[in-house]
Amino acid sequence: MDKPKVVLGVSGGIAAYKACELLRRLTESGHDVRVVPTASALHFVGAATWSALSGHPVSTEVWDDVHEVPHVRIGQQADLVVVAPATADMLAKAAHGLADDLLTNTLLTARCPVVFAPAMHTEMWEHPATQENVATLRRGGAVVIEPAVGRLTGVDTGKGRLPEPAEIFEVCRRVLARGVTEPDLKGRHVVVSAGGTREPLDPVRFLGNRSSGKQGYALARTAAARGARVTLVAANTTGLPDPAGVDVVQVGTAVQLREAVLKAAAEADAVVMAAAVADFRPATYAAGKIKKQDGQDPEPVVLIRNPDILAEISADRARPGQVIVGFAAETDDVLANGRKKLQRKGCDLLVVNEVGERKTFGSEQNEAVVLGADGTETPVPYGPKEALADMVWDLVAERLG
Repeated sequence: MDKPKVVLGVSGGIAAYKACELLRRLTESGHDVRVVPTASALHFVGAATWSALSGHPVSTEVWDDVHEVPHVRIGQQADLVVVAPATADMLAKAAHGLADDLLTNTLLTARCPVVFAPAMHTEMWEHPATQENVATLRRGGAVVIEPAVGRLTGVDTGKGRLPEPAEIFEVCRRVLARGVTEPDLKGRHVVVSAGGTREPLDPVRFLGNRSSGKQGYALARTAAARGARVTLVAANTTGLPDPAGVDVVQVGTAVQLREAVLKAAAEADAVVMAAAVADFRPATYAAGKIKKQDGQDPEPVVLIRNPDILAEISADRARPGQVIVGFAAETDDVLANGRKKLQRKGCDLLVVNEVGERKTFGSEQNEAVVLGADGTETPVPYGPKEALADMVWDLVAERLG
C-alpha cells in the first residue's frame, strides 16, 4: 500500500530544530514525508539534514525542477500538510493567501487537512493581528494548535513555545486517521477534566483514587485534532505530557477542580467531566503529620461531602445549548446504576464503564456505553481510549449542531 504523503513545512524560527524529531516520528511510523522549508528556516537547519532524514530533495523555490511543477504537485498530492514551527509571518501569509515561496504555494494548492503548530514570542502570539490571522485560518478549516507555555529564546518565558514534537505527531496522527478536511469542532471551545482529585488528611497523606487521567488526555488530544480550542483541567496527572494545542490548568482537590471548571465553562460550548472527583473529603485537616500512638487506635476520620460539580454545571448551564458530558465509574449493575446517575445528574451524555483494580484505571484501553438523556445507548467496544474519545466527540458534535 502507498504510504500516506505528508508535507512538513518548516518556517524560520529557532524551534526549527525540533521539527527534526517530528520528521523522524512521521517517517518511522510509515509516512512518506516531503520537507518544504522556507529560506529563513535553512538558517537554522540546513537542506542536507532535511534531505537525509526524509529521503527526498529539499527546495524552497518554485523555480527548482520547474518541469515537475512542484508548487502545484506537492500540495495536490499530500494527505496532510503540517507546518512546524509556524511563525507569525507564516501565519499571516497563509491567512491572506500570499504565495511567494514553495511552502506558501503548497498551502494554497493543498486540498487535504492542514495543521499549524505556532512558535513565537508571547507578545507576537498575543498581538491582535496574529490572533485575527489564527481565527481566519481556523474558519477556513485549518487546525491551528495552541502554543505551549515555557522557556522561549534567551531568558524569556511565556506562551509561544512549540509543543513537544511527540504531541504534535499525535495531533497529525489523529487528523490523518479521521481523513476529513473540515474539522467538525472548529470554532468550538471545549473543557475537559482529567485525573483524580486528592483530599489531604495531613501534609503527607490524602484520600485519592486510581484514575491516571489518560482518558481525559485522550479526549483533549482528540478535540484539538478536530479543531477545538481545548481547556484541560488536570488533577494530579503527574507523568502525562501536556497535549499539543491544549491549555492545561493543574489542580489538586475537588474544590480546586470545581473552581477551575466553572471558570472555563463560562465560555465553553461543551464540558466533558472525565475526572474522577472524590465524593468526600476529610472534615478536618491536620496541620502536622498524624502520629501513631503506641497501644492506641487512630481517631476516626470524619468525612464531609464534596460539591457535585457535574450536577451543578448541568443544572445551571453557562451558555444556551451547552453540552455536558459526565463519566460514571461503576463496579456492579453498571448500566442500571448509570441510568439512575444520568437522570440524577441532569447531563446530556453519560459515559458508563466498569472499573476495578485491573480495569480502565491506568490502562491504555477502555470500553463503555454512552447513555444519552434522549434515551439513546451507544456501546463502544474494547479498544484504545482515543476511540472512545472520538465517539464522545461524535455525539457531542451532533448535539452542538
